[in-house]
Amino acid sequence: MRPASDGAPTAMTDLKHPALFWLKFGLLLLAAVLAGTLLLLQCPSWPNAALLAVTVWGSCRAYYFAFYVIEHWLDPGYRYAGLVDFVRRWRRHRR
Repeated sequence: MRPASDGAPTAMTDLKHPALFWLKFGLLLLAAVLAGTLLLLQCPSWPNAALLAVTVWGSCRAYYFAFYVIEHWLDPGYRYAGLVDFVRRWRRHRR
């Protein structure tokens, strides 16, 4: 494990190769499409499809908004790996 910028050990390193970004994107998209397809095959109806679409859209917007608020208002000098990383850092600094 390598130490993070704040001294805490991290298990993963940052992605550096552009092909890995695209691979990660493809795998996440595949997981989302498969999960959505399986949900709609289990209970096929237009209301379920609409609710699934709103769920996906709302979740994406909330996640984007959370990062925008964190990076622009709460802590502009720090880059977070994810919301879990932000909560960990926030809890450490609260103590």
